[in-house]
Amino acid sequence: MKSFCTMLKIEGKLSIRDMNMVIFAIIMPVVIITILGIIYGTKPAFDGAEYTFIEQSFGGLCSIAICAGGLMGLPILVADYREKKILKRFKVTPVSPAKILFVHLTIYSLYSALSVVILWLIAKVFWKFTMKGSILLFMAGWLLVLISMLSIGMFVGGIAKNSKKASIIASVLYFPMLVFSGATLPYEVMPDIMQKIVDVMPLTQGIKILKAATLGTDMGNLWISVILMLFMAIMFIIGSIKFFRWE
Repeated sequence: MKSFCTMLKIEGKLSIRDMNMVIFAIIMPVVIITILGIIYGTKPAFDGAEYTFIEQSFGGLCSIAICAGGLMGLPILVADYREKKILKRFKVTPVSPAKILFVHLTIYSLYSALSVVILWLIAKVFWKFTMKGSILLFMAGWLLVLISMLSIGMFVGGIAKNSKKASIIASVLYFPMLVFSGATLPYEVMPDIMQKIVDVMPLTQGIKILKAATLGTDMGNLWISVILMLFMAIMFIIGSIKFFRWE
């Protein structure tokens, strides 16, 4: 436990100095919610809606940090550590390579959790945001999305031959999900045909769960989304374990 805490402290400092996760997981969601707040404020999400645009967008905004860590940060870091023989070197030390990976999983989880807290505070203070649904359901949905995205990132990082290929694969996954899953552009404003296309994205299903938990709407019709997210997470975790290459 002591070695884990030491590594967490060191890798955490390196991550902050790198600034990539600080920018994409913390600053970018804050900028987006600020822009949305200035434009829409406490206006209803649509005519006759019982909730504001900020309340409708909150779940999607909370997924931005998860997306940044799971789909960009983790796969590139894992491939880079393998390419530089860092994982191989850890094999001959008392610290296992698996521990360094778990440290970074923890770091990305902390970034995501911190992003949610900051977004909640900003939305609460400036636009009187309220969680109309269950906080426990929101936390459960958030954890499901986190595990799912991190499992994808670990799988990509595990099979990519080098950091360049990991970066290409990560970009192909990250940017479409960021733009079209509902994290930035609201799912509801998309044409029906586009909604059907983006429904295949796992993050789209996750944001539906977070949105329903935030707004307190009926989650009975979201059981398919929950099953799909769980199935995807399990499959990618199994794939990560089976195909992961340490060197």
